[in-house]
Amino acid sequence: MANEGQPVERLRDYLRTLTPAARAMLVHELERSMLRGDDSAGNDLILQELRRTIRADSQPTPRIGDTARLFFAPLEPFLIDAAADHKRIGRIARLSLEPIWAWIGRDLIPAEAKAMGEDIGRALSAREQARADQLVRALQDRALQRMQETIAAVASDERARRRLGVHVGTPRAVEDLTTLIAIFSLRDMLADLARRLPNQIRAFEAGQVESIKSLLDTAVTQCSIDASGSAKSDILLYGLILVVNRLAAPWQLIRIAIRAADSDDTARIGATPYAAAVGIVLGDTEAMVREVRTELKSGRPIASMLKAIHDAARGLRTEMELSVDSPWSRQLAAIRADISGLLKAEIETTPGCVRRLLRPRPAKEIAPGSVLDAVDVSDAENRVEVVDACRHYANELAVNEVTTRAHSELSLYLETGTKVLLDSIRHAGDADRPFRQSQVEAAIRFCRTIFGAEYAGLLAKAAEVAAQTAAGERKSARA
Repeated sequence: MANEGQPVERLRDYLRTLTPAARAMLVHELERSMLRGDDSAGNDLILQELRRTIRADSQPTPRIGDTARLFFAPLEPFLIDAAADHKRIGRIARLSLEPIWAWIGRDLIPAEAKAMGEDIGRALSAREQARADQLVRALQDRALQRMQETIAAVASDERARRRLGVHVGTPRAVEDLTTLIAIFSLRDMLADLARRLPNQIRAFEAGQVESIKSLLDTAVTQCSIDASGSAKSDILLYGLILVVNRLAAPWQLIRIAIRAADSDDTARIGATPYAAAVGIVLGDTEAMVREVRTELKSGRPIASMLKAIHDAARGLRTEMELSVDSPWSRQLAAIRADISGLLKAEIETTPGCVRRLLRPRPAKEIAPGSVLDAVDVSDAENRVEVVDACRHYANELAVNEVTTRAHSELSLYLETGTKVLLDSIRHAGDADRPFRQSQVEAAIRFCRTIFGAEYAGLLAKAAEVAAQTAAGERKSARA
């Protein structure tokens, strides 16, 4: 075949076979997916080739996705990949963008959105990026004006606010629009601030804290000259979010609040505008706990999140003088109680889960040729990794006692149980050998987490020797 080994050419050939309607539908769905933030390595390539094919055939295509992405571009540093009903200060859920965009085009400024959207699409098709950017900015300005009027109109009417929420179609519609208004109002200043900030801040130490605080102070001063109302506090809030996005250890954002107050006392920190930094860190830590809950249910690894929660809790407790009755102290206590409750249930059941998989069984209980369920083994391995991770973070996560007990049980059981499993391989018959081998392989995976790679390697070699010995004995018996 002429195109064998050339995936792009084969893709182009396939796209040419599609009808114009099918191509338009595929473009629309891919752009909607990208707007939602779905990440697929092949989507960009497929979209690029689709557009190339469409241009070659002189076929018009809707550019709604591109227009929406350009329209919402100033929001990018403030988007979160979370459920739309989980509000975090200064952030908007990426999932909320699509319903907001639909509301803008349907209810807020339908005529302008349609006309300007078509103009933007034509500019993009002609690769006139500067013209497209100019049109997008005009669309943002018009939408911003109407959103401000809409929010002002429902400010004192709860029923009107609820109706607006229904029309917009997001769980926190008024809050989302308020955040969007603030960011759009400050988009130029925030873009300039983003350009001035370091791309990555590995350690937020004294010199860098001072430098970035100076940048933020300048932005606030400039904002107070050029804008009015709440813009001064808004530029600081969104500036702090830009900073936290670039910190290798996000909890270190509290250091700028400590520097602003020139004290670690929470009362003095709370009296400064930079108190927002502490609120951001606590809110982000709460969000990580929610993410741990989700990941535990889906059986995905959580060790890195546990470390981040541990580091944030420790940083808040050690770098600030948290009085027992302060709101921040109570919020942190609630966070630690939530993560502790989540982890205790997981940790307590892990030794039993491992025992059920590895327990020696008589041959009559084993179906011929069967093996352990791969999903059950992966789930147990994830649980063992949680127990092992919690050993390092147990104090701040409030799981000291339960972690110590579970880890001891696992260590003892794996030390003694693996010997029994190795013996079972030596004496296994043809029918039960695959199952017993799968038990040993699972034990090796668990031991790698609990005892390390070297121990697991030795166990793997012992299992190989046991299998070879058994094979030799069977061969001798047949001879």
